[in-house]
Amino acid sequence: MYKFGPVQQKLLLLLGGVIILGMETSSIRYYRKLRLLRREWKKIDQRNFNRSVRRLAAQKLVNEVLLPDGSFKLVLTREGVRQARVQYLFGKSIRFKNPKEWDKKWRIVLFDIPEDDKRFRDVLRSHLRELNFYKLQQSVFISPFPCEKQLLELVSLYKVESFVRIVTADWVDNEEKIKKHFFKPPY
Repeated sequence: MYKFGPVQQKLLLLLGGVIILGMETSSIRYYRKLRLLRREWKKIDQRNFNRSVRRLAAQKLVNEVLLPDGSFKLVLTREGVRQARVQYLFGKSIRFKNPKEWDKKWRIVLFDIPEDDKRFRDVLRSHLRELNFYKLQQSVFISPFPCEKQLLELVSLYKVESFVRIVTADWVDNEEKIKKHFFKPPY
């Protein structure tokens, strides 16, 4: 996984946001997202911007396309689009919404990722820890919070669907110990 500075993260998200705008069907959501993108764009310092563009181009995440009038445009590469989606899903500021009331279901993530994809295995473990999942075993993590959709999207980004399972369960045998990790009594 790439290490991005704050400006690089913002650039990837902004460039990815342009793609998202193109797919938006609601004009209200379109203009809301456009205002947000514009506001974030204005916050970027020009020197940091230039340095970040050079670094992202060196990593082959963006291409600089020179236009006839002397200006240029930035185009995300396929890998750049993938990394923008990863940043969108699991950027440092993103967290899953924890519902006010627990639905009494456990989300269990099981994975057996081959040594060839060790990089993704480490990334997945890191994300699960960051999201406060409880480690049941080496490749088994659990959480009471709904996050299946986002995790499936991450797994699909890395194309390792055949190695990861997400289970929603009503009961786990050591439930009291796990509840103590997530909730303050009474549950």
